[in-house]
Amino acid sequence: MSAPKTESDSTHSQSTWSPETWREKIAKQQPVYDSPAELNDVLTRLAKLPPLVTSWEIENLKRSLAAAGEGKCFVLQGGDCSEDLDECSTESVVRNLKVLMQMSLVLMYRSMKPVVRLGRIAGQYAKPRSKETETRDGVTLPVYRGDIINRSGFTESERRPNPELLLRGYERSALTLNFIRALCAGGFADLHHPENWDLGYASTSKEASRYRDLVQSIGDALRFMETVADASISQLERVDIFTSHEGLHLTYEQSQTRPVPRRDGWYNLSTHFPWIGDRTRDLDGAHIEYFRGIQNPIGLKVGPSMTADELKSVVDCLNPKNEPGRLMLIHRFGSEKIADCLPQLIQAMQQNGSNVVWCSDPMHGNTFSAENGIKTRHVRQIENELLSAFEIHRSEGSVLAAAHLELTGDNVTECVGGARGLKEEDLKKAYKSQVDPRLNYEQAMEISFLIAEQLQQNS
Repeated sequence: MSAPKTESDSTHSQSTWSPETWREKIAKQQPVYDSPAELNDVLTRLAKLPPLVTSWEIENLKRSLAAAGEGKCFVLQGGDCSEDLDECSTESVVRNLKVLMQMSLVLMYRSMKPVVRLGRIAGQYAKPRSKETETRDGVTLPVYRGDIINRSGFTESERRPNPELLLRGYERSALTLNFIRALCAGGFADLHHPENWDLGYASTSKEASRYRDLVQSIGDALRFMETVADASISQLERVDIFTSHEGLHLTYEQSQTRPVPRRDGWYNLSTHFPWIGDRTRDLDGAHIEYFRGIQNPIGLKVGPSMTADELKSVVDCLNPKNEPGRLMLIHRFGSEKIADCLPQLIQAMQQNGSNVVWCSDPMHGNTFSAENGIKTRHVRQIENELLSAFEIHRSEGSVLAAAHLELTGDNVTECVGGARGLKEEDLKKAYKSQVDPRLNYEQAMEISFLIAEQLQQNS
């Protein structure tokens, strides 16, 4: 496998597709490796390794997303901004899974709808960056692009794009997926015992108290139903957890893209749901070219610069058959811009007759630097964008079917505001993210109750 091209005649084509045709386009946000031979050796090895997910899991997710687009269920997508190879541990995976489970339980119970759990997990190792380099004390090095590419330490060796990290990312993804599947099959997800999802450090928080009250109500209802039926409701003993990541590193994604027996087309088997970022969504670019040919359901980040005409063209390219559940539009405008940006895009999709699943990402448009220079987000702005998104979709006769959140089960102080009233001076207490700030447990649960209230209004 050769290195991606950096220039193109910028003429988009719906001609014959293969996992390599993206190389004929401009590929943004790609690392530059100093040894093409070493990179090609790693990619060849990756292509021979077993897939991380299966085509039938992918098709099951696509059907669930189609149902979400019709308002029959809700999609909760959440997890780390960027996974850390060194944080692939029992404790980290379990903490993040517990938060996702607690949030989904709140949504299910309040909305009386199924919830599709989509983790930013088992592959979220690459991040787009606004600059190619970083300078500290007169020293300039390549910018940190995520653990699958280089490391966050500010040394020449750590910032070197290292092909071997692609293998480490694959291995950590496989370990994480294996553990999640074992947990879900072994009773961890049993709704008869949601108290097992408690996070010890958060037991005294206001949001934990609200959650325990809800768990008590659910437990009483389950016991009543099983007493009347004289049988256990076994369907509540396990759930599906689907995986997602930004399909940024195209050579890595290509290495895991394969045909499968008894199905048409090619599947990206590194994840159930890859998405295209707002920085790499050029109609004539390499990412659109790659994504248009895979059979997975896919996401497209939509920011303030997206016009209605551009959105129509990109959607027609990515979903030419107008297949329900195929394409999720993840809008991320910021609380101050959403009212000006979102309505015209909803109207464009309605006029176009496009089958899309609408998702709100209230995180990425609300990032700012605190006075101390630390990147953060304010929970109030996140909540305001979510509330605006629900209201705009209702007023336009559309369905907001999903929420996309960066969160963690760790006791971090990365976003200000929320139930604990974190201030900018609190950020240094437990700021662990190497890239973007995440919601902590209390803040994530606060958001889940807000979403649940909006879903109740829609029902």
